[in-house]
Amino acid sequence: MLAWPGYAEPEVVAAFEQRSGARVEVSVVDSDTVLWQRLTHNHAQDFDVFAANTAELQRYIRQELVLPLDTNALPNRRRQLPRFRDAASLPGLVQGGRLYGVPYAYAEMGLIYDRVRVLDPPSSITALWDERYQGRVLAYNDGSHNFSLAAQALGLKTPFHLSEAQWPRAVDRLIALRRNVAGFYTQPEESVAMFKRRQAWLMFANYGSQQLQLVRQAGLDVGYVIPKEGALAWLDCWAVTRGARDPALAHAWIDHLLEPEPSRLLMTRQGLGCTVQASPVERPGDKLLWLEPVENEERRNALWARIVSGDRASRVLAP
Repeated sequence: MLAWPGYAEPEVVAAFEQRSGARVEVSVVDSDTVLWQRLTHNHAQDFDVFAANTAELQRYIRQELVLPLDTNALPNRRRQLPRFRDAASLPGLVQGGRLYGVPYAYAEMGLIYDRVRVLDPPSSITALWDERYQGRVLAYNDGSHNFSLAAQALGLKTPFHLSEAQWPRAVDRLIALRRNVAGFYTQPEESVAMFKRRQAWLMFANYGSQQLQLVRQAGLDVGYVIPKEGALAWLDCWAVTRGARDPALAHAWIDHLLEPEPSRLLMTRQGLGCTVQASPVERPGDKLLWLEPVENEERRNALWARIVSGDRASRVLAP
């Protein structure tokens, strides 16, 4: 299988091996790009099952790299919270009436704030642009997500699909964000060190509750909120490859992960949300916006690179 860190803990694997009599080989990935490379380029037959977020899973389905799932072979789906059992309401899991992924882990991208210096907890994503926090804000270094944040700050209908007329306004918002932040991070551990070193007051938490756990373990007194516009959120799902040698065994593995112990370890060790227990950081009324494919990821990242480099709006949008 191909798994993300913490998705196939040693004791979870050992329990499945004892139960099934099978031997499990786990390969760990750390990016969507690596996952795609491992499952394409003639290597798909090397893996039976893998985890991918809903936005990424859609391209595996389009390329016919995954099998539709047999829901009868997944009885533990009944353990999942209602919003995760209703697969049709989640983007990209059901196509042609057939289920292609089983939700397993997720993280919402909320706001982490210093409770000593920020006495009034932020309620909106627009806090990232608040002049009161100038030079005390940390953000994530990614064009795709940041254009979605700009769309939210502008009150646009959807953060994942910008029209041609909306690009200039989004670019202006991100130039303003660049001017307000103290720095951009890429990895959760990097963000913790930067939060301490820069004495930050507010941070966009791309890794959500997992990142919150790391910051608190570092001894920082921080709070966490999901903005009123809704938090961007990734939802990782298990899927079975079209080249799976034993699809029944792959289904059994997925079903095994929906038992209480794997989910407990996912929450306590990784700080991630799971699909069988309520999240300790979400409040009634919080809204999550599950990631979807954006209109043009290459354009978002190319424009973001120009923005970070310090270009003016006219230069950013120039051909």
